[in-house]
Amino acid sequence: MDRRTLITAGTVALTSGVATAALASSDAPAAPAALSIAGLGLPVIEGGRLRNYVFVALRLELGAGKTVEQMRPKEAFFRDALVKAAHRTPFTVAGDWTRLDERALSAALVSASVAISGRGSVRRVEVVGQSPRRRTGMPTSR
Repeated sequence: MDRRTLITAGTVALTSGVATAALASSDAPAAPAALSIAGLGLPVIEGGRLRNYVFVALRLELGAGKTVEQMRPKEAFFRDALVKAAHRTPFTVAGDWTRLDERALSAALVSASVAISGRGSVRRVEVVGQSPRRRTGMPTSR
């Protein structure tokens, strides 16, 4: 094959791949609405002492009938509820001061969302990322 044939064949393959992807995406159900919360600093408390802070990025999957436009004004309330919950019952992973317990954090925010925006308004919370303030001199389980 010469170079021109390869380029043409590659373009056809690329074009058909894009068309297939477009058809597949039109058949797939739309992704649920999600609200992102980034840069939320939460404490790592162990033995009654503040050991570190971990900054988290969250993605709240909204329930049926809720839009990002409806929920964005409530972001400050979600942040406040999570910080209060983290001080009341820390999301600390035993023996690791550089990360938080994602399940406990998610459960706390979903239960707080009932009072903030109504039952079923937040279906699930995904912890997208965690970044500890201090990384050195910290016990880790990794």
